[in-house]
Amino acid sequence: MTKPNVLIFAPRDEPASMLAEVEKAGVEIALGNRDWPWTRKPEYEDELIAAARESVGMMGSMIRCTPISRRVLESCQRLRVVAKYTVGVDDVDLEAATELGVMVCHAPTESNCYGVAETTITFILAMLKKVQERDAAVREGRWREPVLATTFLGTRVSEDAPGITIGLVGLGRIGMRVAQLLAPWRVRLIACDPHAPPSSFQLSNAKRVDYQTLLREADVVSFHVTLTNETRFMMDEKELSLCKKGATIINTARGKVIRESALAKAIESGHVSGAALDVFEDEPLPMDSPLRQLGTKVLLSPHSASYNRDGELRAGMAWAMRAIVTALRGDVPDNVYNKDVIPRWRERFGGAGVID
Repeated sequence: MTKPNVLIFAPRDEPASMLAEVEKAGVEIALGNRDWPWTRKPEYEDELIAAARESVGMMGSMIRCTPISRRVLESCQRLRVVAKYTVGVDDVDLEAATELGVMVCHAPTESNCYGVAETTITFILAMLKKVQERDAAVREGRWREPVLATTFLGTRVSEDAPGITIGLVGLGRIGMRVAQLLAPWRVRLIACDPHAPPSSFQLSNAKRVDYQTLLREADVVSFHVTLTNETRFMMDEKELSLCKKGATIINTARGKVIRESALAKAIESGHVSGAALDVFEDEPLPMDSPLRQLGTKVLLSPHSASYNRDGELRAGMAWAMRAIVTALRGDVPDNVYNKDVIPRWRERFGGAGVID
């Protein structure tokens, strides 16, 4: 009898020991094309469909260039579960998956979350302390110019050095970790998250404000949200115009939270002083992006905020593989993202497993 097939659609050097555990459960593993996640080609969607057509499960990391679209999901009639190694699931058509009764699982592991939080702090310090500008000045033979004076982070020490306000848009696991890391700096912290309970603000020592207030008051605006209809392009021309003059924008969340063309114009005009971005509307960042023309006013990073040596996706892989095995045994994993799908999933598969 043929074993049920699971496709790793975006392979990332999964440890042989982890794969062996999944195979031991009675699953046959197939590997996708390593170019699917990183290169946009029309034929890649057809290749993904051909590889996944008989799969009962799919797992992997980011695959934005060849996303798991409605067409892909509709072509995989036996598919029960898509399990991501990552926190984000915006490369999967969640609406289609929910309609079709396919569970989508994610991996908000502390390894991923803490790595992103640490990168956020790095970005804040690099921008406010003008790390890029100072490096460039020394290389060019310039020394201790007034333009290289930096922002004081802490609490008010004088009228001339009042410290700063940092605004966190999103106060989930990453946002709260950023708040914890900022605590020794004694900055004024404000946050906006309509879905977070009051305890999150209390534990983060952050004042709860609405989004517009945050934009008006924050010297640094840092995004920590998932990509949804609510958050898509939540920073556009209108929102940028509300920002405090000279504000710095940090985005380690999702690229389409910010309209890049509007951000570039705001930086060019001087209304926004700069931005540090790990994520972009289109990835890899197009060579003709206006962000590339802004010099040290923009710090660019290749969607790698969670990368830590010996960490990064390893824990997420374990979560995804556990979710695959659980779902294929007929049970509901504990890391389902589209929870609304569960009744439909149970209706489709009736709690019957395809592995023991």
